[in-house]
Amino acid sequence: MKNKISTSIILDTRRVLKDGKYPVKLRLTFQRKQKYYQAINDRGEPYTYTESEFTKVRDSKSRGNHKDDNLSLIAIESRALSVIEKLPVFSFETFENKFLSSNSKDDVFAAFRQQINQLSKEGRAGTASSYDCAYRSLLDFTDRKTLLFSSVTVDYLKSYEKWMIGVGKSITTVGIYLRALRAVYNDAIISGEANSELYPFGKRKYQIPAGRNIKKALPLNEIEKIFNYEPVHDGEAKARDLFVFSYLCNGINVKDIARLKYGNINDNQIVFVRAKTERTSRQNLKPVVAFITPVAEQIIERWGNKPRENDSYVFPILIKGLTPEEELAKVRYATKAINKYIKRIASAVGIEKNVSTYTARHSFSTVMKRAGAPMEFISESLGHSNMKTTESYLDSFEDNVKRQYATQLTAFTSVKE
Repeated sequence: MKNKISTSIILDTRRVLKDGKYPVKLRLTFQRKQKYYQAINDRGEPYTYTESEFTKVRDSKSRGNHKDDNLSLIAIESRALSVIEKLPVFSFETFENKFLSSNSKDDVFAAFRQQINQLSKEGRAGTASSYDCAYRSLLDFTDRKTLLFSSVTVDYLKSYEKWMIGVGKSITTVGIYLRALRAVYNDAIISGEANSELYPFGKRKYQIPAGRNIKKALPLNEIEKIFNYEPVHDGEAKARDLFVFSYLCNGINVKDIARLKYGNINDNQIVFVRAKTERTSRQNLKPVVAFITPVAEQIIERWGNKPRENDSYVFPILIKGLTPEEELAKVRYATKAINKYIKRIASAVGIEKNVSTYTARHSFSTVMKRAGAPMEFISESLGHSNMKTTESYLDSFEDNVKRQYATQLTAFTSVKE
């Protein structure tokens, strides 16, 4: 059966890239079915060439960098053949499991690439993108093609944190990237690729910094200013309305707004499962229930798709048939557009804060807190799986409230000369 499996390194000219080049891929053919696998270099970057460049690279008389690339491509095909030979029964799935993990033993960067590939296959484009950013940052800092898990020590992590701050990154970004590294390390321990005794994270070792929760919520009077703002064009009008819609509907984020379908609406309620938790909390999925106020209904009527069919998206942000990567791109574009105009609106009404789509979510939770809503209600409304996450969303009291308390503390005294 294995004799019927053919492999080849090809230039995939079916779709040209933005720079005019094409990706190099390993092509497997089995029982008239073909599958393609991206050829990746030691830095985790895809090989791409023009047709003339690829011809030079694959020339047996190639020299210099072309020769090095050709040897690397030959090694990729040889590794694929080796994996195939060791499989008792071939299937594309078993081949992928072995081939994509065969070079990740004790190598952090290879393990990252494997995890990013798996996240992409699962359709988790946003998480894959976040892991890819962490991977490339660590790659730049380390400045080597490989990084052993045993080399990720407390000193290494402290040096990385210092380097990140030195190049202008925030503590929040450091935390995001190192939590991705920690997750990759934990998976490597479970699979036997890393030694648990060398684990560098935890108490009395290296503790990942937590970014300070910068105040994001707006008080009611500032939300009212945005609500009453008269937009000068449709871009501002749509941004204002979607910001208000988010605030009124339990702080729903842009991705979940984009994914809303009319089938989610019933009896003046919107019932949906957050995209962020639908894969990570499958055993205990908690749908979010938001009541549709008259204002929210007006926003749907003003900007919603027509006709209102159960399987149609409510708002014209997504269309059917998108890949996860395409969906992510459209959500990011919509978020960018809303943020662009809502910042202008905030400035126009005299709000001296960095207002964004996240502000609507934080404002919802904080206003609920001011109104005396139980923490459990706020947590359920936000779709959080634990109370600690909810607590991080709740804003500190506004400055005028703090000032009132401070005044009471000194009410019984007088200023002495």
